[in-house]
Amino acid sequence: MRSNSFRRLLFGTIPEILVKRAYQGKGIGKKLMELAWEASPTSLFFGAQPGNEPFFEKLGYQRSFQSFVKRKTRP
Repeated sequence: MRSNSFRRLLFGTIPEILVKRAYQGKGIGKKLMELAWEASPTSLFFGAQPGNEPFFEKLGYQRSFQSFVKRKTRP
């Protein structure tokens, strides 16, 4: 029998959310985030491009951790 504690460990992640500039301000990003939240079992984690944080904060999300990236150059 599976423990309910396992279910509490599950969470949703969004690798990237993009709305083309011509479609921004029409509620598309907000709707996508609402759908992601509804589908997430416990919590929702994602990164935001610098400058886009106010959009997510307006939707009730809080900054939680700093992410880092190191990219390889392509030959």
